[in-house]
Amino acid sequence: MDTIFDSVFASSMSIWGTFLCVAGALLTGLLVSWICSFRLRASKGLFITGALMPAVIALVFVLMEYFLASSLTTTARLLTLAVAFGLLRFRSANGRAEEILFLFLSVAVGVAFGIGYVAYGLIIGIALALAYVGLTFLPIFTHRHFSKEHLLKVTIPESLDYSEVFDQTFAHYASEHDLVGVKTTNMGSMFCLSYRIVMKDDREQKELIDELRTKNGNLEISLLPFVEENKSL
Repeated sequence: MDTIFDSVFASSMSIWGTFLCVAGALLTGLLVSWICSFRLRASKGLFITGALMPAVIALVFVLMEYFLASSLTTTARLLTLAVAFGLLRFRSANGRAEEILFLFLSVAVGVAFGIGYVAYGLIIGIALALAYVGLTFLPIFTHRHFSKEHLLKVTIPESLDYSEVFDQTFAHYASEHDLVGVKTTNMGSMFCLSYRIVMKDDREQKELIDELRTKNGNLEISLLPFVEENKSL
């Protein structure tokens, strides 16, 4: 067991240098994500991932540098790093941003343990996991002007002209509305319209949906939180 910890405590400068690099990456990631959150419409999970990912990547590169600096050429180091990150390619399905962050963190902790830096793996792995849990409870990436926006999806028959059919309804219930997407569905016999809307009063959501149902022939309607890119990473 002594040989496992020898690589961790051999140099106090390397220990503090590693923590300084990871802490700097974490603070910078938090700052960048917080600034971008004022203009970018995305899920809170994406901003948390952007805040923590720099620290995880910094940890992997620092550990690899310790292990490879004296034994391999620059080309070999890059190939080794490519193999380490290439492991993420074999995840079973497209995941959310937080799931990809978890995979990167697992790689970083695995690298730390694999090269004998047990203390690094334990301390930084647990610290970043706790940082993720803490950020999920903080409202720093949630802004009121975005939280009021909704994504309204309305299915209509192809015979209905959608250019102005809902204008009076939106004027009554919404302070803002924009048509952000149109696609055909049901073999082209129907249209699915996507609107970004800001309700005048969120308590009137049922009234809005009921009035839209009378105009679209009681076809499917959904009202969701608005995210600009409604896709998983």
